Amino acid sequence: MAEPTQTRQPSSSLTEPLLHLGCQSCGARLVLEPALRTTRCPYCAAPAVVERPPVAGVPEPVFALGFALTHTTAKEHVSRWLRSRSRFTRSGIRSASPGEVKGVYVPAYLYSVLAQARYRASIGENYQETETYTATENGKTVTRTRTVTRTEWRPLEGELSGYVADVLVTASKGLQNAELEALEPFDLRAMARYTPALISGWMAEEPSLTLAECQALARKEAVDRVGVKLTRFMPGDSYRGLEHQARLEWEALDVCLLPVWVLAVKYAEDAPPLRVLVNGQTGAVHGKAPSSPWKVLVAVLGVLLVLAMGWLLTSGGG
Repeated sequence: MAEPTQTRQPSSSLTEPLLHLGCQSCGARLVLEPALRTTRCPYCAAPAVVERPPVAGVPEPVFALGFALTHTTAKEHVSRWLRSRSRFTRSGIRSASPGEVKGVYVPAYLYSVLAQARYRASIGENYQETETYTATENGKTVTRTRTVTRTEWRPLEGELSGYVADVLVTASKGLQNAELEALEPFDLRAMARYTPALISGWMAEEPSLTLAECQALARKEAVDRVGVKLTRFMPGDSYRGLEHQARLEWEALDVCLLPVWVLAVKYAEDAPPLRVLVNGQTGAVHGKAPSSPWKVLVAVLGVLLVLAMGWLLTSGGG
C-alpha cells in the first residue's frame, strides 16, 4: 500500500485565448486555435463536439513532445498493422484502408517519486546431493544412485530505497491509461518546456481526468515498478512469497502533452469505424481489431471434425 506524503502541484503557463470544445460522448476536452474549429471528436468520431467555456482550475501543460512522424507515415504504419491482423478478425479489416488521420496532443501526467520499500520473502539456495534408489531390471531389484538438486529456504527481509522517474499516466478521458501504456515508450529526452508555439496549428486536449484520479494511477504504477525492481534484487537461486510495502515521498507531477495520431478505419457498412492510435514519435500502433464469431466457430468446428475423424479411424483400425 502506497503511503503518500509531500506533493508538488502542476504549474500553469498557457495564457493565449483558444477555442474550447467538449465531446458529449466520451468527455474529451479539446483546445484548438479558432481557425481549427472542428465538429467531430478525434477519439470516438462523435459529431457532438460543442463549444464550451474554459474550465477553471484545470492544470496546464509544463512540457511537450513534438511529432516526429508525418501523417502519411502514420497511415503507412496502420496499413501494415491492418494487414498483419489475425485471420479470425472481422471481414474487411485486413484489407481496409486507413481513413481520416488527426494529430492530437494528448495530456498526461509525468510523475516521479522517491520510494522507500520494506520487503520480506523466502530465498532459495540450491544444493546437490546423491541419493540411492531401487529399480527393477530383468525381473531383479537393483540399487542405483543419482544426483538430485534440492533447495534450502531461508527468510529474508529488509529495505530498498530508490527514485522512480518518468512514469506517464493519462490525463484524458478519451485515451485510456492501458492505451497509453500500449503506445509507450516515448522518448522523453526530446521533451521541451511548453510554449503555445510548440502546438501551434495542432489540436490539443486539456486534462479531463482529475488530479486525484491521475495521482492514484501514477502511485500504483510506481509501486508496481518497485515490485519489479525487488524481483531483480532478490539474491539466491530462487525466491517465493515476496511481499512489500512502499512509502512514497517527494512526489512531483507535471502535465505533459504527448503526440498521438488518431485514425478511423472504416471496414464495414454495419460497423462503427475502428479507432487506431499511433505514437507520433516512434510509430508504435495500437488498436483492437474485433474478432468474427463466425470465423472462430468455423475454426473450432473444423478442429472438432478432424479430431472426430481421427478417433473414428483409430477405433475402426482397432
